[in-house]
Amino acid sequence: MSETEAPEDLAANWEAMVESEAAEPASGGAGMLGAERILNQDEIDNLLGFDLNEDDLGERTGIRAIINSALVSYERLPMLEIVFDRLVRLMTTSLRNFTSDNVEVSLDNISSIRFGDYLNSIPLPAILAVFRAQELDNYGLITVDSNLIYSIVDVLLGGRRGTAAMRIEGRPYTTIERMLVQRMVEVVLEDAKAAFAPLTNVSFNLDRLETNPRFAAIARPANAAILVKLRIDMEDRGGRIELLLPYATLEPIRKMLLQQFMGEKFGRDNIWESHLATELWTTQMEVRAVLDEQQIDLQRVLKLKVGDTLMLNATPDSLVELRSGTVSLTKGRMGRRNHSVAVRVEAPLGLAAARAIQSL
Repeated sequence: MSETEAPEDLAANWEAMVESEAAEPASGGAGMLGAERILNQDEIDNLLGFDLNEDDLGERTGIRAIINSALVSYERLPMLEIVFDRLVRLMTTSLRNFTSDNVEVSLDNISSIRFGDYLNSIPLPAILAVFRAQELDNYGLITVDSNLIYSIVDVLLGGRRGTAAMRIEGRPYTTIERMLVQRMVEVVLEDAKAAFAPLTNVSFNLDRLETNPRFAAIARPANAAILVKLRIDMEDRGGRIELLLPYATLEPIRKMLLQQFMGEKFGRDNIWESHLATELWTTQMEVRAVLDEQQIDLQRVLKLKVGDTLMLNATPDSLVELRSGTVSLTKGRMGRRNHSVAVRVEAPLGLAAARAIQSL
């Protein structure tokens, strides 16, 4: 009986195991659903790298940092820091003369950003000045925030000191406000021209003023740009002015911006240049005097024998061409000096020879 009961017991055990395994996924799934945690909005924003309250648009984290990794970092263009440091010093002096007040200009930061992201981040109301870089054949953007606009108007029109500039929301800027801001922007553009002067000559001319960012589109939304934030303080008043230069605008002078200091020369060594010039002047070169050139059939050349004569199309007074390799140098007349055959140069150095020497 024990031998017959063993298979039955074994079958019963197998059935019990199958039923328990079938019941476990359901209970385990319920447990997993119960243990699953849903991310809140802050955690999602941190994961994606989007923070609406982020002041520095150049610092991104998460997936947003991966997306913006293709942006050009201003640190790869070290000369920009020198240029904008000069701009800060020049603006401090020029704005003091412009406002007849104690003005302090400071550089907040330099960052790289996509043009579309910057337009979406501009706090309104604001005035956007589109300017053109003539020699670079492209455009740039200056944004003046509302605090600086009202502060400039208050200072230029004789407002009292010690009181904050009055800010009226819900109305467009008047003609007087736009004209005063335009004069300030022209002063800033003149300072920018002077700041770039040691590097390259470029003229920044004001093109137009806009209050809607959509009308100030000077580049594609995905294009990279350099954003410079400047802080202007006039005792108890002030605001922020932002200068945006698309990377396409800086591309013609990119090699200059890669310099570590003013006047740096890439790939050049004055000592090596002097040594190379000295060696070139003492180099020996082979010069051939060509009396005449003819084209003869190969069949005739093969039939030439000792004693055959070739008639040249040259006379004793014909000019002889001097060559170095395949380069024609000059022409002269054949003669004799002492016991040597000589050639007297009768023409200046040829254009092809001069180009060949310059190429060396």
